[in-house]
Amino acid sequence: MARLLEVNNLKTYFFTDEGVVRAVNGVSWHLDEGETLALVGESGSGKSVTAMSILRLIPNPPGRIVDGTVLFEGKDLLKMSDSEMRSIRGNRIAMVFQEPMTSLNPVLTVGAQIREALQLHLGLDEDGANARAVELLELVGIPEADQRIKDYPHQFSGGMRQRVMIAMALSCNPKLLIADEPTTALDVTIQAQVLEIMARLATELNTAVLVITHNLGVVARYADRVNVMYAGEIVESGSAIEVFKRPRMPYTVGLMASVPRLDATEKVRLATIEGQPPLLIQEIQGCPFRPRCDWAIDKCATDHPELEEKEPGHWARCHRNPQTDERTRMPAGAAAAGN
Repeated sequence: MARLLEVNNLKTYFFTDEGVVRAVNGVSWHLDEGETLALVGESGSGKSVTAMSILRLIPNPPGRIVDGTVLFEGKDLLKMSDSEMRSIRGNRIAMVFQEPMTSLNPVLTVGAQIREALQLHLGLDEDGANARAVELLELVGIPEADQRIKDYPHQFSGGMRQRVMIAMALSCNPKLLIADEPTTALDVTIQAQVLEIMARLATELNTAVLVITHNLGVVARYADRVNVMYAGEIVESGSAIEVFKRPRMPYTVGLMASVPRLDATEKVRLATIEGQPPLLIQEIQGCPFRPRCDWAIDKCATDHPELEEKEPGHWARCHRNPQTDERTRMPAGAAAAGN
């Protein structure tokens, strides 16, 4: 597959009165055409800031992209003019935001909001844009689309609003769809419907997907590859199958162990990762995960671990070698969570 997006040494900092918050601190990864990549981690790990940096939507002040490149179809998005970026957003790269009610304009009908992108990027007239908007709403499973197109966002349920957002995002057949926690506010049955719609349409349109989530079930079902983020860095990266079966970083092991098992035969207390993520406003010495890690050694307090290839295509930041070090065997239940 051809390389679609390549992020190299991306650093996005927020300059506040209290100090500099290193929200994204030197991440590098890539995404191929038609591929689904999951970005996983706790709240505050830098997932959403990474996505907003790609689209150059970081509020300035206080935020600023201080280093790195973001190559999309071979061109650096960080060096484009504002007008060039406006032609990319919603056209070549689209985004589904976490909470649709705050992303949709409450004083405009959903039809007007879908038509705007079609007229701006595809040059359709009002009738053509309206017909295409109806098609898109039907495509995402909204009944009576020719009538619902005249409704306002508050007249839709949460799940239906998210379907409208997906229709808007896919209206111009983008090459890349960024989905930032697209199902957080929805109940589990609607979550499954929305994710299935998104996956089906991405396959039909050969659209690459960057899905940002803390839901490992989403990763297991839909992602080809996964990047695990912690403290503004990528701490593990590999195929979804490999990361689930053989996690190589203690933080990933902890995430896997905390997944509830539906096939459990007896009551088992869920594992937790004790402590809190580090404050990114502080200079971190050694491994950022060390205060929460049961496997930490003296070296973890002084040396920052590099992202190393533990086996072909599988990278992790850890001073230990989980293949040879007895102390890094996964806790009970962690391996099962990845099956």
